[in-house]
Amino acid sequence: MHWLGDSLDGTLARVRRIERPRYGYYLDHLVDALATALIGLGLGLSPWMLLSVGLVIVIAYLVLSINTYLETYAFGVFTLGYGRIGPTEVRLALIGLNTLIALGVGLGFHVGGLGLTVLDLIGLAIAAVMAATLIGRAARNLRVLAEQEPAARVRA
Repeated sequence: MHWLGDSLDGTLARVRRIERPRYGYYLDHLVDALATALIGLGLGLSPWMLLSVGLVIVIAYLVLSINTYLETYAFGVFTLGYGRIGPTEVRLALIGLNTLIALGVGLGFHVGGLGLTVLDLIGLAIAAVMAATLIGRAARNLRVLAEQEPAARVRA
């Protein structure tokens, strides 16, 4: 339902010629952040994923979102995706995880006395990819910004 509403709201406003770009931008991203937190909490509170893993996914996703907003301010360009992965692909991955849960895939095991599931491993892998993507993108952004705004030389 969230995906459907998220996809239609801007399109419907454009068709009806009642766009409110700043209002829509603000509301859309606020609702996306809340939905992300609720999805992560829902996964983490389920018996199929540790709460800590669900929250790590949420934190990684929200930090990537914050980076997108910073890029919008710093470069004047808003891009939703990171390479070939955008919000739609993330939502499809979440649908996939929920489908696995609905099918009963948990495949629990223990490592060092900690009960884990395959979904915990998938979640940690997803968070690691998001962290690596953020590091790469932030390094590139800082390099570009350093070229655009070189440090002033201190005069002795």
